[in-house]
Amino acid sequence: MYTLPNKLKLFAVIFMVVGAIGIISGFLTAPGTTAEVKEMMADHHGEDHNGHNALKEVHNDSEEAAVETHGENAHDSEEAHLEHTLHQMQNRPWSALYIACFFFFMIALGCLAFYAIQWAAQAGWSPVLFRVMEAITAYLVPGGIIMFVLIALSGLHINHLFVWADPEVVAHDKLIQGKAGWLNSTGLLIRAAIFLGGWMLYRHFAVKFSRKSDDATDNRWFKKSFKISAAFLVFFIYTESMMSWDWIMSFDPHWFSTLFGWYVFAGMMVCAVTVIAMVTILLKSQGYLEFVNDSHIHDLAKYMFAFSIFWTYLWFSQFMLIWYANIPEEVTYFVTRIEDFKLPFFGMVAMNFVFPVLLLMNSDYKRVNWFVILTGIVILAGHYIDVYLMITPGTVGASWFIGVPELGAMSFFFGLFVFVVFMALTKAPLLIKNNPFMKESKHFHY
Repeated sequence: MYTLPNKLKLFAVIFMVVGAIGIISGFLTAPGTTAEVKEMMADHHGEDHNGHNALKEVHNDSEEAAVETHGENAHDSEEAHLEHTLHQMQNRPWSALYIACFFFFMIALGCLAFYAIQWAAQAGWSPVLFRVMEAITAYLVPGGIIMFVLIALSGLHINHLFVWADPEVVAHDKLIQGKAGWLNSTGLLIRAAIFLGGWMLYRHFAVKFSRKSDDATDNRWFKKSFKISAAFLVFFIYTESMMSWDWIMSFDPHWFSTLFGWYVFAGMMVCAVTVIAMVTILLKSQGYLEFVNDSHIHDLAKYMFAFSIFWTYLWFSQFMLIWYANIPEEVTYFVTRIEDFKLPFFGMVAMNFVFPVLLLMNSDYKRVNWFVILTGIVILAGHYIDVYLMITPGTVGASWFIGVPELGAMSFFFGLFVFVVFMALTKAPLLIKNNPFMKESKHFHY
């Protein structure tokens, strides 16, 4: 049985407290009126913030508008820019919170899908890792509840994250009006409840059957786990796609991609497998999981490598077809990210493709624990930036900046994730019992 070290518990709590302070600070320092935005423009006049200072950009746009128009038109144009920038800056702490919440939630969800795949495929190598996977999926419940609250607040237009939730915008936008049958607060919340309910329900019964199998004398619970896992995967593949449309793609309601659901899925899976590998290596370094050998780590590293390649294939397919077709309503998605987010955009591609390929191409390196951890850190950082780029351009726009709100949100959810996962590890023995493939898994070598 795993015992949670007090140092690790303290580590998680410190991250949560520091993160909560950062989140609160982000909300308190956000401007409340256009007058405050104007004042901030004056304070930051002449600064560029590495080319991403939206206040200066808005000020310049306002000056150009004043030259081209006169009197009230110039004043209205400047006010409209200030109002737009106000919404963007107010969105920044909300967006940072949403990004961090979704990132750690998607790790737990990806792990749940990977866990179900192992059961449905009746994999022989992975049963010794089942309790690690179950512990990671424990975050699904608190993470899912927080995610639902954020979605509800956004869908009900408590903030300005979802532009389609603003009645004034919809009234003047025919394209969003055409999508109103899907993009509406009621539908968003009902679908979110179905998604989260289904995922948590499977997790509940999967863990329940896993625990019952420890005391069983036959394969009854194994067969039940197989059946519900196969059924869950059908449910998951549909709901994951719809979730990605609702929770991510709708931040840019004028744009869509038929590959987007798969793209989010690929990022989700590579992060999930990476965390499984990192938690396994950490436990092994503490003297636990003595039945896990280098071949298990090697297999996990192969999945990290494979899903990184799969993610790159989807990213390139989506980017290349849209970029070279050059259809204005489609290509604007990437033009915005390249012009306003150039460094994180191309840096993210390098971190999610070049690094995993170079570091994990060699088969021997996949068996070196510290090397897998190093690669995992790069992969997780790269995919965090990927989630950031999927959300921020549609919520914060050119007003983006990495600061206290972003780091605070990341710190809080990281601490919560670590606390929940490692607490879950203490709830049951680290080795599942009475699994027909356990002997094969323990002696897994190649």
